[in-house]
Amino acid sequence: MLPRNIRSLATSSENQRAEDYYRHCEAYGYFLPIQTRWQDNDSFGHVNNAMYHSYFDTILSHYLIRYCGLKPSLLMSPIVGFMVTNQCTFYTAISFPQVPVAALAVEKLGHSSVHYRLALFPPLPTKDRAVADHHDLNDGFFFDHPKLEQFDDLASTTGISVHVFVNPATSKPTSLPEDFKRSLQRLMRPASP
Repeated sequence: MLPRNIRSLATSSENQRAEDYYRHCEAYGYFLPIQTRWQDNDSFGHVNNAMYHSYFDTILSHYLIRYCGLKPSLLMSPIVGFMVTNQCTFYTAISFPQVPVAALAVEKLGHSSVHYRLALFPPLPTKDRAVADHHDLNDGFFFDHPKLEQFDDLASTTGISVHVFVNPATSKPTSLPEDFKRSLQRLMRPASP
């Protein structure tokens, strides 16, 4: 058995490799441009940290509604997602009027829970601003789309979120429907190195 400090160094090294992997575009399967707003900026001239959680919630909700069939109304939905974990790690700032692209991957799919990885990729510094059209905002796009060339491959922010899906009448965890699971499995990436 390894001494405690050696085990913790090994775990720390593995965690660092995973974090490094999730800073790169190829770790994600789905992307959605996010229009920053003037009010998102704080007094330091960059997007306030709390807004990143809002951006991540936007891509999660967008994908679940658009591709998994989640009903946003409690009266119509057989399942509701409770966010039980939400975390951001910040590397570099973004600011209004940038249009970064949010990224989503499914790390683990359980009986009633989903573990997500998220990231925000800033637009590349060019004379021409990144272009997002109506279809991008309505549908998002998937990995290998040519629009990804407009964005940095290194995330400015990464995040982890966990949903537990429950029956809205009982608030008890419930099984994910098979078609819902299939849509989420589409975003499962190969295991990080």
